[in-house]
Order: sequence, then structure tokens, then C-alpha cells
Amino acid sequence: MKVHGRCDPRFDRLREVFEQSFEAGEVGASVAVTLDGEAVVELWGGCADPERTRPWQRDTLAYVASTTKGPTAACLHQLSDRGRVDLDAPVARYWPEFAQAGKQDVPVHMLLSHRVGLPAIRRNLPRGADRDWDVMVEALAAEEPWWEPGKQHGYHALTYGFLVGEVVRRVDGRSLGRYWREELAAPLGLDFQIGLDDAELARCAEMIPLPRDADRNPMLKLTKRRDTPVARAFTNPPISAGSINSEATRRAEIPAANGHGTAAAVSRFYGMLARGGELDGVRLLSPEAIERATREQACGPDAVLLGMPTRFGLGFMLTHRLVRFGRGPHNFGHPGMGGSIGFADPDARLGFGYVMNRMQQGFVGDARGFALIRAVYDSLKP
Repeated sequence: MKVHGRCDPRFDRLREVFEQSFEAGEVGASVAVTLDGEAVVELWGGCADPERTRPWQRDTLAYVASTTKGPTAACLHQLSDRGRVDLDAPVARYWPEFAQAGKQDVPVHMLLSHRVGLPAIRRNLPRGADRDWDVMVEALAAEEPWWEPGKQHGYHALTYGFLVGEVVRRVDGRSLGRYWREELAAPLGLDFQIGLDDAELARCAEMIPLPRDADRNPMLKLTKRRDTPVARAFTNPPISAGSINSEATRRAEIPAANGHGTAAAVSRFYGMLARGGELDGVRLLSPEAIERATREQACGPDAVLLGMPTRFGLGFMLTHRLVRFGRGPHNFGHPGMGGSIGFADPDARLGFGYVMNRMQQGFVGDARGFALIRAVYDSLKP
């Protein structure tokens, strides 16, 4: 399978590993690295459809699942940076209806760190509710937390985006997808969107969902007990495996889970964060905002993911033994279910992005992305 693009000779090992991934069954993918603001790697290859009739192009857009959470967090941090949101203030200051069910004192920062206790909604939601903003935020405002906010943490797989996004909307007036597009993506020229326009639909890769085999699909195992937070988090509202390829889902704004972009855009976004919030003379965040965003808030057994260890800052996962974003001790980013991943290494001033269309087992990235990350660091050795 021919790989296209450009690759600094220092990263020949990364190109080699990327090429080998297609020999091992990769269908379509892209990988990119930004080093101290310079795009040093941008490679793509394979096909954008399972029938292998559409070649993957430089501007092919891939669904990145929870890799969307990093850009979503950046929107709220920018508003905080600009003095428009106090992360220590109660959510109800900006979203009064959120005060229901004893949540009147919950601070905004708990929405970002997966500690607020709203990973799921108990009452049954109709199919398609994840594409209806008002339905989701009204349900979350009325929901009683599954645990006392701040006492533990648990992955808010879908609800995270509506919680963060509604604060952005109440403060700014724009939806989170529009805010991201106008205030962060456009200034940096990032080909990454949360909610696609009709003109962008034709560029999307067709995702190949996880198999419906319980031995190879971790979601099926986790959702067997219907009364648990993890089951409700991933099955309420009901979401079919094929819905990720529907135009309705691609057009919707689901800020925890349905960003579409290129690896180059993910890499450039994290490359900006790795440089303290500035790239090409454009400053989007202050170093202080990034330091706060990447300060540990929660670490240990995850109350939603059945005790799997997770580690969070404010909106970003922090590197640890299960999700190791390279070798830097201060690295942070976010993976997406099925394989995509993006991260920043502020010590090396490096941003990394990987997107693909053949989803594999894993809630927090998989072997393909981590092999590419290892190759990046092998290339950086003196």
C-alpha cells in the first residue's frame, strides 16, 4: 500500500511503522507530527471506504470519537482565559437550570474532570436524542448525580460534551461547534470540525465499526448490566454501530464524541498547546490556562469503567501507565474509542495526531497508535 505525504528524514522510523500498519490490515489512516510549530510529518494512505474504492486523500476527514474531547475542553478554557467563565464558580451561575437535584453548588471545573457524577441519564431517552441538544441538556440539568460530586471520578463518555458545551453556549451565545470553528479552528487553519456542513460530508471516511462479537468488542462486555452507569452511559440514548456514518450524526454537534478531522489538524492543535498556547504568531490560550488544564484532578479506579485506572486534568487525559502519551512526564491529550489519538509533549514542544477508519478494540487508543507514538520517540533519540 503506497503511503503519501511528507516526512522529515529524522522520522523515517515512523514512516516505516505506518507503512507496516497497512501490511497488517489497516484500511485507511493518517499520522502527523508538529515539532516546535513546524509540521515535520504528514502521511496518509489506504482507502476511505471498506470496499477500498476511494483512496484516502490529504483532506479526508475521519470521525475521531473521544479525541474530540480535547478541542471541546479548549473552548471552555479560552473563555476562562478571557475572563468570561470562572472555573471555580457554580455551574448554575451560567446555567441556572443545572441547580436541580442538589447540584446548585457544583463548580464548573468538575464538568471537565469527570468528577461531577453525571456520566449517564437514568430515564430512557429516545433513539437520536444524542443529536438533539435541548433534549440532552434538559435531561442533564434534571439528573441527580450518580455519586456525590467531587468524591470520585468516572468517565463521562457522551455527557461530557453537552455539559461543557452548554456552559459555552450560555456564556457566549454560540454553540460549541460554532465557537470551536470560529475561535480556535479558523485562526490556526485546523481542518477539524464538531458538526459538519453539507459541503464537508463528501470528504468523510466511512468508519468500519467495532465487531458485534463480545470477545472483540469491549463495549458489549461493559454494557451487559443495564442498571450500571457504564451501561447507561453507552446505551442511553440507543446508538447503533452504523449511525456514526449517517449524515445526521455528522451534521450534529456531539462535542464528546463526533469531531471529524485530519491527523494534521489534531497534531497542529496539540502542537499549539505544546508551545504554551501559541503557534505561527497566533495565541489562543495562555501558558497559565494550559498549566491549569493539565494539573492532575483525578487519578485511580474509574467509577464508570469498572475500576479501570484513569487520570485526568481539566478536559485532558494525563499520561500514565495505561494510556502513555509517549515518554514525556508532562504529556497530555485524548484518545478516541476505536483507535484515534492526539497528544502534546510540552517538554519536546511536540504535537501528535493519528486518525483512521477501521475501529479496533480499546476505549483508550489501541496498539496501532501507540506503535506510532513509540516510533516518534525512537526518532527523537540523539
